[in-house]
Amino acid sequence: MTESITKRCPFCAEEIQAAALAFINQLRPNDKVMVVSFDQEVHLLCEATNDRAQIYLAIRSTRIATGTSLYEAIDLVMNNRLKGIPGRKAIILFTDGVDTTSTRSNDLRNLDDARELDALIYPIRYDTFMDVQQMKNKPVVINKPATNTGPFPGRTIPTIPTAQPTVAQGGEAGTSPEDYKRAEEYLDQLALRTGGRLYLADSFGNLSGAFTKIASELREYYSLGFYPPDSEEPGKLRKLKVRVDKPEVAVRSRDSYVAGKTAKRKKF
Repeated sequence: MTESITKRCPFCAEEIQAAALAFINQLRPNDKVMVVSFDQEVHLLCEATNDRAQIYLAIRSTRIATGTSLYEAIDLVMNNRLKGIPGRKAIILFTDGVDTTSTRSNDLRNLDDARELDALIYPIRYDTFMDVQQMKNKPVVINKPATNTGPFPGRTIPTIPTAQPTVAQGGEAGTSPEDYKRAEEYLDQLALRTGGRLYLADSFGNLSGAFTKIASELREYYSLGFYPPDSEEPGKLRKLKVRVDKPEVAVRSRDSYVAGKTAKRKKF
């Protein structure tokens, strides 16, 4: 999942796409990939498939737009698109963590759902705070979009304006220190509650390195399970602790789960 942004992202679209394509090339041939991007809306660019040509096309079709409906994108993937997909699953999320346009979901709902998610979440976070502070009080030029949607259904392609463009003042949503602190905690909790890991990307090298480490970790990921008591109360939070008896070995796993209504076997 990747955020489609204009002023916020320190990487150009080509750099993000190159890093994502390199990540795909490190996966196993039978691994399936779903591509989702989000701006003011959530765009499902590719259903889960191991067809590399289709995946490459979806990644290359990502475009820059305005708005950040992060919470709605996470809600869609966790509660809709991943259900029914068998096997081990992971979400790689590339974003600054700041949501500005979601109306149908929120961070607390995402975090609650993450405890029941049978998948790892690996956020790759980039910091945009200083850039946003410099730009939030500057005028923003808004060009009227064309009516032609081109090759991307549901989207408009900007044209060179023939009339005087509208000038608006930069918005305040998602620009405060509190917004960024909340975003950082949100991404950290998504990783913690699912057994994933948060990566920071402040350069293209770090971005590529994060994708490489995630690909390597997914190849080395073990799925363990157990059968909880039949009397386990649905919706109740249960703590987990995984230990190994081998010295100098660190284990990273989710530290809790929420008992589901029907599932008996819990993975961590």
